[in-house]
Amino acid sequence: MSVSESRFLAISEITSTPPAEVEIPKPLSEIWACDVFNLSTMEECLSKNAFKAMKKTVQTGAPLGAATADVVAAAMKDWAMKKGAKFFSHIFYPMTNATAEKHDGFIVTNADGNAITEFTGSLLIKGEPDGSSFPNGSLRMTNAARGYTAWDPTSPAYIMHTANGATLMIPSVFMSWTGEALDKKIPLLRSNAAMNSAAQKVLALMGETDITTLNSSCGAEQEYFLIDENFANSRPDLLLAGRTLFGAAPAKGQQFDDHYFGAIPERVQVFMQDFEDQLYRLGIPAKTHHNEVAPGQFEIAPYFEAANVAADHQQLLMTVMKNTAKKHGFLALLHEKPFAGVNGSGKHVNWSVGNSTQGNLLDPGNTPEKNLNFLLFCGAVIRGVHLFGPLLRAVIASAANDHRLGANEAPPAILSVYLGDQLEKVFMDIKEGNLSPTECGGDMDLGLSQILTFKRDPGDRNRTSPFAFTGNRFEFRAVGSSQSVSGPLVAMNTILADSLEWVASKLEARLADGLEQTAAVIAVLKELMDEHSNVIFGGDGYSSEWHKAAVEQRGLKNIPTTADALPAFLDPAVEALFNSTKVLSPKELKSRYEVYAEQYILSIEVEAKLVIDMATTAIYPATMSYLTELTDSLSAASALGLEANKDVASKIVTESNSMMATVSELSAAIANHDFDSTEIHMQHCASTIRDLMDKVREHADTLEGYVANKVWPYPKYSEMLFIK
Repeated sequence: MSVSESRFLAISEITSTPPAEVEIPKPLSEIWACDVFNLSTMEECLSKNAFKAMKKTVQTGAPLGAATADVVAAAMKDWAMKKGAKFFSHIFYPMTNATAEKHDGFIVTNADGNAITEFTGSLLIKGEPDGSSFPNGSLRMTNAARGYTAWDPTSPAYIMHTANGATLMIPSVFMSWTGEALDKKIPLLRSNAAMNSAAQKVLALMGETDITTLNSSCGAEQEYFLIDENFANSRPDLLLAGRTLFGAAPAKGQQFDDHYFGAIPERVQVFMQDFEDQLYRLGIPAKTHHNEVAPGQFEIAPYFEAANVAADHQQLLMTVMKNTAKKHGFLALLHEKPFAGVNGSGKHVNWSVGNSTQGNLLDPGNTPEKNLNFLLFCGAVIRGVHLFGPLLRAVIASAANDHRLGANEAPPAILSVYLGDQLEKVFMDIKEGNLSPTECGGDMDLGLSQILTFKRDPGDRNRTSPFAFTGNRFEFRAVGSSQSVSGPLVAMNTILADSLEWVASKLEARLADGLEQTAAVIAVLKELMDEHSNVIFGGDGYSSEWHKAAVEQRGLKNIPTTADALPAFLDPAVEALFNSTKVLSPKELKSRYEVYAEQYILSIEVEAKLVIDMATTAIYPATMSYLTELTDSLSAASALGLEANKDVASKIVTESNSMMATVSELSAAIANHDFDSTEIHMQHCASTIRDLMDKVREHADTLEGYVANKVWPYPKYSEMLFIK
């Protein structure tokens, strides 16, 4: 069967196959967290003393004794085996955007040769994968390969059910034998500890006496595409790169704005129900789902959770999504830009900080100008973003996310803070040395008696801002859909910790000078605003005027590509930030730069090789085959004395020759590895290779408009995006 024939077979199968049948969903009360070894389950399974110790560890990060770990391990094993588990796995999060796991059986043999089950505290606490086989930025070599996983009791264990059985999954950290962090979880836990320490100082200076452990929270809005696997299996670019490297724009895309929040296709609804039921069993609070802007694009948004648990759940959500999609005949695409010319996918990270005694410290309340704790914490965020905007850009940098940032569909590559009208006025008043009352949004009254009035928010939303305040949290909107949320959370927690330390030192000095509390807070915030207010912007982040003003007048940086962004990890100020907060040592920080730079280069080179292969082995032969058919027709017409239009044939020859000439240039470009530095190699990928890839695509997409549909080798956008 030819590649083009498989397109039409795929369409036939998709349009003739009804949605899979699913069981009537069980009540949420029956399935919620039923596969999670959480505190409520522990209370049933553990002794009172063991449960009390575990609860304290989970809620405050208090150390856990080895004896308690033995008790927990035994109870965890019994619970898991009752659910059909024969294996356990320390699941961890290496410096990729994926998870890693090694499965071990509960089985051991005794001296009599009989099999028994065993799971001790030592097995729960520690595992030993190879430390050199994961991205590590020279922290580990093949001849120094030992690495460890260690149980993270603050994130609950759970049962993962697959067609092959059930496995007890134990969230863990991953480190080298020499103690360096090789994963994304250790820095996240450290950043939370640093933020808690600094926040406690500020709250104590503000007169708070009962201060429980502070934690950051996260709620990530996950966007994704679904396409039928019959189409995906005919697209090597989707299978290997996660995005289409070729494809002409269809006549209809998203220009009518008719997909966003539209009726969800039946087959997709069936998938969503199955997907979310599995999430509920795993204790993942999926709250919202809907059609997104682009055809074939959707979103799922969980309720916020503690940042460490939310990060683990995000990784698990992506895994469950992909597996469930496959079960329903879909391929779930998490790439930031799988289809050119339509909306890309992000993962908006909603982030806040708080505790059980002071509550959400980024909640302004009804009178933010009187909420001094809020003003200090919000001001600390403003300072952090202004000082470390390039770092925030670096932690969301990838070859895939470069396709979104700066386009009129995603936040620009300039880091600014949107506060909304009410809060911006409060902080600008502080800059002027005063604090005036603010106005709420008032009532929304449409003049229709049947529509109840309601309170309007004090400020509008700004969807062009990369870092926006949205009522009681900040929304980091530039995070990519395929990325782990841990990197952004680490950066946000760490810059907040640094700024809160600054606030604490300034506030302590002002109070020591005899200023009363409110005056001292205003004085500290005025100094902060004098230095850092340039980062506050409430206008159109997509406009050329802002791009010019941000750089020339405000001193902000426009960082368009990953090649431009990643060197921020080498900035001495960033090194000092992470070192002083004890989140990442200089060696660990440099390893991140090396890993992410290598991933960027490899990603673009893989795509370039796919472009060459697809253009050479499929698009060009199909084009030549059609050209032969076309020229035969022209010759036949000429033999009959008929005048035929030769423009199409001429354009096919011109475009196909140009395409293959550019393919040759691209081949030479990726063969070049003679670079003086990693930075120069990245710039070569960002400019030369990417530009040549785009040129090859431009010629191929033009050919798609001339070559007969019956011989075009790959599924088209109109098919993949609209046929479900």
